[in-house]
Amino acid sequence: MKSRLKPLVALLAACPWYGFAAEIPMLEEIVVSAARPQYPPLGVSSLGEAALAPLRASTSDAASLLRDIPGVSLYGAGGVSSLPSMHGLADDRLRIKVDGMDLISACANHMNSPLSYIDPANVGSVKVVAGLTPVSVAGDSIGASIAVTSAAPEFARSGTTPLLKGQAGVFYRSNGDAYGGNLSATIAGEKLSMTYNGATAQAGNYKAAKDFKAADVVPAIRAQDKVGHALAGDEVASSHYKSINHALGFALRHEHHLAELKLGLQDIPYQAWPNQRMDMTGNDSTQINLRYAGEYDWGALEARVYNEKTRHKMQFGEDKWYWYPTNNTLPNTATTPGMPMDTEGDNTGARMVADLALSGRDLVRVGGEFQRYRLKDWWEASGTGGMAPDTFWNINNGERDRLGLFAEWEARWNPAWFTLLGARGERVDMNTGTVQGYNATSFYPAEAAAFNASDRAKTDHNLDLTVLARHTPDATRTFEFGYARKTRSPNLYERYAWSTGGMAMRMVNWAGDGNGYVGNLDLKPEVAHTLSAAADWHDDARERWGVKVSPYFTYVDDYIDARRCASANANCNAANQTATSGFVYLQFVNQSARLYGVDISGNYTLADSGPYGRVIATGMVSYTRGENRTSGDNLYNIMPLNAKLTVGNKLGAWSNTLEWLLVQGKEDVSQVRNELKTSGYGLLNLRGSYEWKQVRLDFGVENLLNKYYVHPLGGAYTGQGQTMSGTAVTVPWGVSVPGMGRSLYAGLNVKF
Repeated sequence: MKSRLKPLVALLAACPWYGFAAEIPMLEEIVVSAARPQYPPLGVSSLGEAALAPLRASTSDAASLLRDIPGVSLYGAGGVSSLPSMHGLADDRLRIKVDGMDLISACANHMNSPLSYIDPANVGSVKVVAGLTPVSVAGDSIGASIAVTSAAPEFARSGTTPLLKGQAGVFYRSNGDAYGGNLSATIAGEKLSMTYNGATAQAGNYKAAKDFKAADVVPAIRAQDKVGHALAGDEVASSHYKSINHALGFALRHEHHLAELKLGLQDIPYQAWPNQRMDMTGNDSTQINLRYAGEYDWGALEARVYNEKTRHKMQFGEDKWYWYPTNNTLPNTATTPGMPMDTEGDNTGARMVADLALSGRDLVRVGGEFQRYRLKDWWEASGTGGMAPDTFWNINNGERDRLGLFAEWEARWNPAWFTLLGARGERVDMNTGTVQGYNATSFYPAEAAAFNASDRAKTDHNLDLTVLARHTPDATRTFEFGYARKTRSPNLYERYAWSTGGMAMRMVNWAGDGNGYVGNLDLKPEVAHTLSAAADWHDDARERWGVKVSPYFTYVDDYIDARRCASANANCNAANQTATSGFVYLQFVNQSARLYGVDISGNYTLADSGPYGRVIATGMVSYTRGENRTSGDNLYNIMPLNAKLTVGNKLGAWSNTLEWLLVQGKEDVSQVRNELKTSGYGLLNLRGSYEWKQVRLDFGVENLLNKYYVHPLGGAYTGQGQTMSGTAVTVPWGVSVPGMGRSLYAGLNVKF
């Protein structure tokens, strides 16, 4: 066997000067262990600096840093705003924290997703809790919990001069002409630390590996754009973006106590969407985040309070245009107002949790949290036709407040057995003000009147439970199994989006399927029942080999899915009920769902010394099946069977990785949404890095063979044309968003 491996090992060892290397993600970089972890390690995947550093140069999207975690996939979205999905559950069904803040997407298209508020350069660690999530890290979600944090504050050592350090970096990616940079600086004494982090990234439209549509010329839509611009057949329109992030952190420590204040500022002047009918034309966010952590004789205490304000705007970007409402002519002057859409979000939260060490065996964790969220979503009048003269109120002073209390008990009965029991209760109060259309005749004013006359105040009483056991019979085996009950209340758009007007429905869509959605005042919270297990086999030192298998089964009562809307209104007519192709109109409804699958991951050390350095092979396989038990349909956006195989070596300052990604064709699609099927594919990636003193160079080639493919979760292509006409005029229904063609990248970081 060793003789057959030598050619591959030699090839990888020879790769450094080709620039196709990166540190291979080790299994030990993914699995967390500690003397007393907050939750059992088999349910946790964690990425630290060593695993994150090789990934940053290849992406400007913080969510994509999760791509090497088993079971994680990504919904297609804007260039810095993809939505993580795990075990078939995504977006609001996951609990996603950024530096401890529960951020909420203040947009009917969920364009400002939580992970879009932090640049990859500022991510210090990633932690994903899948399967049986403890109640202390869950709440208002039915899937995994994801925590992304910036680097921990640093202090000068006792008796030394103040700590002065920093880092500056730049990157470039060939496909889309993406470039940007980052800068961080720290000044710290023994007790006080101050850190600044800044990053910017921008890119043009990326290109697929081949033409997937006809070339087109986009008409002028602004006064300064007199003749429009061309879109090549392989160009994925509306995939360009620009993002600017600043963060300032202060930390004060005294003995076993730490206080942190983090201030954040984001400016996204534009981010276009290839699977939405509108683009982001502005997203400004300010964040204030105060945290305390302390250790006492009886245990530990952590408290946090934060506020995040978002001002979000949507409009047609340069690859989309709109026909003027009064005469259906294409715009070519600045007098065409387009469709301005504005959102304001105000999110305030507080959390306190205490760890009570009752004995060497027992740890009790108790805590509570509160979140107050306010949302305004309005569309100013446009032109002189049906979208005037009034302001359209989609969500008027929406309110969503959560109050939760939890308690859990960890017990280490002996070296072989660990158990965790937890319970969490939450109250969710929701309400919204009265609404209106653009005028007294358009967008079905009777719907607005009925909505305004309804009882819009809703209160949900939710319960979460977790029962988990872990058995470690010896140093080479660990087994975990248990049950979790988790609950999520609807978001404001699911309950309160009120109009079945075509444009209004097409604006309520975070699925990327091109369809239109309307809310439902009668929605109940989702309740998920999950049975999960995990088995981990490895060598004594966890260094040479390891295999982990994690099956799961989830049944969801009152799952919020969709059905074709039915009413006398034009968009919800009989044809909408029976259409088997094209874009359709849907209403959120409670149904029942079942999801099940398995994640398999492993690593094996092929060589650990000698002329080839350390050579490790890793792999992971994920399978998920999602079914609507009420309708018999398939759930939407379920990732098909997929696998990732990597072989990498580290020799001195060089690291090299050869990665092969395999995805099965997607046949089990959601018929109610007319979801598009996709073909299977395989991609080859080569990555590399070189570290010398204070300098780090990362480089590589994504999609080395320039393979054309469509990502199963990429959505329907609506990136160009008259996107608000019901169908994209220049690109008919049935075209999916293609993946990126070959892209070379390089990133340089210098520490000082």
